[in-house]
Amino acid sequence: MEEMQFSAIVLLTLLLLKLLLLPHKVTLNTVVDRSRWLMIIGITLLDLQFLLQYTLGLRAMGVTQAVLLNLLLFIPCSWIISLAIIYLQRQGELKGGDRLVGGVTWALAILLLGIAAAIDGQPLLSDSPKLHYAEITVSFLYLAMQGHYSWRLLTNLKAMQLDLQNYYDHDMDHILLWMKYSTIILGFLAVMVPMLIFIQSQVLAIFTIFFFISIFYLVDTFCNYMLSSAPKKMAKAEIMERLPSTSEQEHATTVPEASSSGSAEAKTLNASLIKKWIENGGFRHCGLTMPAASEKIGIPRYLLSGWLKQQDLTYATWITALRIDEAKRIIKEQPQWTNEAISQYCGFSDRSYFQKKFKESTGMTPAEYGETIKQ
Repeated sequence: MEEMQFSAIVLLTLLLLKLLLLPHKVTLNTVVDRSRWLMIIGITLLDLQFLLQYTLGLRAMGVTQAVLLNLLLFIPCSWIISLAIIYLQRQGELKGGDRLVGGVTWALAILLLGIAAAIDGQPLLSDSPKLHYAEITVSFLYLAMQGHYSWRLLTNLKAMQLDLQNYYDHDMDHILLWMKYSTIILGFLAVMVPMLIFIQSQVLAIFTIFFFISIFYLVDTFCNYMLSSAPKKMAKAEIMERLPSTSEQEHATTVPEASSSGSAEAKTLNASLIKKWIENGGFRHCGLTMPAASEKIGIPRYLLSGWLKQQDLTYATWITALRIDEAKRIIKEQPQWTNEAISQYCGFSDRSYFQKKFKESTGMTPAEYGETIKQ
């Protein structure tokens, strides 16, 4: 067990150094930088927990001593790490509940453990039934707290995925995969931690190894996300979705038909403008964001967004469907064209993405689709 604790100290210290030594460009983004510091605090608490376990030999003293320290440091650690990701998700906006749930849980944990120790009348680090029951109660509090944060993380993640789908013309969900897996990890660790701190068997070694791998993945992918262009791309999508631009409002003011979007005349006008844009092949421009498309169509972005909602479509799904239909037409009329040529002409980012989306839509590769036409 001492070897594992020492290994954890080394791993967590290295992860802290990685967070601290990230390039200067990370600090230029206030949201990303503050999220990084929250992650640093959370990992520091986790590192401190293993350091105290190792130097004081609490596991050797008994289960109660080890559990007491684990709970008192695991709770704020999970709380702050969850806040680091939520802060990143919400572009720096934290709800009061996000801040309070973890703090209240930690305060209740300290209160319950303190009361149990006081009632026993025994030294704090001594084994006693009352303290043991208090630790079990606090473990369930910790599980409930992390359950709340896992729910918040998943709710925010779904909103982010929708924002991406309504801004970019192709799938961008891959930039958020680390967030999905990290949320699953945090939730699983909340279930696993009580087992880690109460169990004394060979199974503990397996759980501990998984714990190390999970924490490494969480911090490593968190750093990689901050170093990539993903935060900027995400910020563009979220800001555009939540804050209609001044130019859009001015457009709505200067175009009476558009501003009264609820009227039948306005709906007919919007639909005709969209139809004309489709007929002119406006969707074939690669990298076409929703704001750019709405500008080309000649209607404010929020009206295009409303029209898509009426069709029960996201922007990316709509554009992809238009491009797939265009690809079908090209395959039929120009069978000599290569997949590379078709993907470029229709506006797909590359051939692989075109082939992937085509098969998802038709159940066939472009080549197989071409063969069915010949038959």
